[in-house]
Amino acid sequence: MIKVGFIGCGKITDHHIKCLKKVSGIEPTAVCDLNFEKSKQYGKKYNLKYFENYDQMLIKENKINLVSIMTPSGMHYENAKDIIVKYKKNLIVEKPTFLKASHVTNIYKLAKKYKCKIFPVFQHRYNKSILRLKKAIQKDEIGKVRIANIRVRWCRPDRYYKLAKWRGTFSHDGGALSNQGIHHIDLLRFLCGEVTKVFSLMKTLGANIEVEDTAVGTFEFAKGGVGTIEVTTAARPDDFEASLSIVGSKGLAQIGGKAVNELQIFSPNQKICKRFSEKFKNGYGYGHIKFYKDIKNTLESKNLIKFPISEKEVYNSTKLLNSLYKSDEIKKFINVFSAQESKRLGRSNEKISKLYRSK
Repeated sequence: MIKVGFIGCGKITDHHIKCLKKVSGIEPTAVCDLNFEKSKQYGKKYNLKYFENYDQMLIKENKINLVSIMTPSGMHYENAKDIIVKYKKNLIVEKPTFLKASHVTNIYKLAKKYKCKIFPVFQHRYNKSILRLKKAIQKDEIGKVRIANIRVRWCRPDRYYKLAKWRGTFSHDGGALSNQGIHHIDLLRFLCGEVTKVFSLMKTLGANIEVEDTAVGTFEFAKGGVGTIEVTTAARPDDFEASLSIVGSKGLAQIGGKAVNELQIFSPNQKICKRFSEKFKNGYGYGHIKFYKDIKNTLESKNLIKFPISEKEVYNSTKLLNSLYKSDEIKKFINVFSAQESKRLGRSNEKISKLYRSK
């Protein structure tokens, strides 16, 4: 039996536990949160052991063999290093996996040394619409990608950023691109291949925060196509769309809905759109259930079955994310794989980090 311990008791943890309970052979065991009342609430709700910090949890519940990191984004790297070295546990890391590409390299290197597995969360890769479009590209149904577009038009007012000290900071959150847009940046690569050059412009238009709540950019793909990105949390009064469209040499495909969950246009065969669309009750969708099934298969097979999202995939998506921030910093087109990391995203801030460390 694979036993899972959760670090952090936010809204996403509730969703993870619900999804986990639908997969046999893997079960939630314990939760912890520096806000002990939240941990206690989740523990009682789901009949789990509950603790104030992960040291307590992993010492007392030493049969936990998979730890899910649901802490602020800027703490993922520190938490992952500590848990691998001290407890040698396999890790799930929620989005964005890490804020810097160098963090990705360092954690995977440590994981190999201590024989641990890293499972990054990119649940929208499992959406029916995304998988159908991936198949269409592989089978040349829409032809060569000429133009790809991402549009994320969501609402995050000041009250959202005031929920916690880490929100809206470059050190522990990043803005609309790294927090809300990371899934769509990853999907762009997943579907269309590597991006070689980017240019971006970022603004803060709708909230009183240090990070961007609005970003636009242009891409050039290794295979020759081009693309644009528009991500904002300054839409009002609600979330409107998270869409992705591809103009190919043989046709057009467009995925929309609030969380890239609806195949809206598929010119090779418009009749299939309804079959490859899903209704989501929330922005998370159903991908986490399939995600946990893949984890179970990987661990039970002793890695004979490979987890579908590799270190290279995580590294390249994180590198692309940093390149967008770097382009805005220097106001130039930049080469993604030769560019230095962003000076802002993931920068050190001990004052905030101390708030999210065990006392």
